[in-house]
Amino acid sequence: MAAPLLHLIAGARPNFMKLAPLVRALRADGRLAWRLIHTGQHHDAAMSGVFFDELGLPPPDVSLDCHGGGHAQLTARIMQAYEPHVIADRPGACVVVGDVDSTLACALTARKLGVPVAHVEAGLRSGDMTMPEEINRRATDAIADWLFTTEPSAAAHLRREGHPDHRIAEVGHVMVDNLLFQIGRLDAGDAEARAAEAAARGALQAAGAADPAGLLAGRFGVVTLHRPANVDEPAQLAALMGALGALAARLPLLFPVHPRTRARLDALGLAPAPGLHLLPPLPYRPFLALWRHATLVLTDSGGLQEETTALGIPCLTVRDNTERPVTVELGTNQIAGTDPARVLALAAQRLDALEAARGQPHPVSRPPMWDGQAAARIVGRLAGDLLR
Repeated sequence: MAAPLLHLIAGARPNFMKLAPLVRALRADGRLAWRLIHTGQHHDAAMSGVFFDELGLPPPDVSLDCHGGGHAQLTARIMQAYEPHVIADRPGACVVVGDVDSTLACALTARKLGVPVAHVEAGLRSGDMTMPEEINRRATDAIADWLFTTEPSAAAHLRREGHPDHRIAEVGHVMVDNLLFQIGRLDAGDAEARAAEAAARGALQAAGAADPAGLLAGRFGVVTLHRPANVDEPAQLAALMGALGALAARLPLLFPVHPRTRARLDALGLAPAPGLHLLPPLPYRPFLALWRHATLVLTDSGGLQEETTALGIPCLTVRDNTERPVTVELGTNQIAGTDPARVLALAAQRLDALEAARGQPHPVSRPPMWDGQAAARIVGRLAGDLLR
C-alpha cells in the first residue's frame, strides 16, 4: 500500500521557513509521502528562490508561477493552476501554512475537490478585517480538517467559532522550530554560518556603513516595515521615516527594505537620515545573523514578533493589534501602534530601560511548546490519522 501523499503549499517568504521543519520531520518519520508545491506568490530570487537553498528545502516538485495582480486575481490564478495537480495526485491532505493568498487559494481548491486540509498556524486573530491576512486565516480555518495552533489564544478563538476539539491540536510553532535549528547552525560557526555573517556585513557596507563589523559588534536596532497601513499612505510613511531617523541618532538602525516599501520610498524621494541604513531584502540566514544580536527590533511582521520572543529580544510592533498575543503576555513584544510619535517615545523608553538594566541577567522565557518539536507533533498527528 502506497504511503498517503501530502501536498505542502509554499507561496510567500514566511511559508518557506515554516515548511522547512515539516520537511525535516517528514523525512525523519518516513510514513508519509509528500510533494512541495510552490505557487510563485513570491517569485524573485531575493524573496523566494534562495530560501530553498539555505533552508534545506528541495526544489519544488511543482511551480505554479502565479504572481502579481490584486488579491482576487492572484487567488483565482493560483486556484486554476493548482486544481489539475489535485485532480492528478488525489493527495491524502493539503497542508497550508500561515495566512497569505496562496494559503486560502490552495485550501479552497483542495477542499472543493474533497481533499482534507491541514492548516498550520490556525486560529490566530487580529480582529482587523481590513487586513487581507485576517480574511485569509478566518476563511482557511472555516474549511480546514486539522487546525494546528501555536498558542492557547488561537485554540480559544477556534472554539468560540464553533470548531470541535477533535480538529484542534496545540502543537507549538514551526517558525520557532526553524529558528532554533538555524541558530544552532550559526552557532556551529561552519562555512555556511561564516558566509551568512559575511553577507550581512556586505549588505551593510553596500548601504554605506563605514565599519560593518564594528556596527554589528555594537548596539544597533533592526527595522522591517511592509504592511499597507504603514507604507502605502505617503504621509504615514514619511512620518515613520522621520521617527526612525530621530531614533537612529541614538541607536543605529538597520532596515532591510521590502520591495514594495522600497518602491514607495523611491516614489516619495525619501532619503534615510544618518544612522538609518537601508539594506536590500536579505535571505533568511543573513537576516537572522543580523537581527539575532539586535538591541531592539521594530517591525510590523507577525513572524518577527514570535522570533524575537523566542530569543528574548525586545520588539516593538508597529501595528494597532496583534494576532499573536502570547508574544505580549509571555514574550518581549509590545504593541506600539502606528502613530510615529508614539513609536518613537516607546522606543526611547525601551532603550532607557535596557540601559538601566545593562549587565543584569536577562532570562529567555518561551511560550509553552515553543521547543523545536512542533513539526514532529504535526507529522505524528497527520500520519496517525491518515494511516488509521
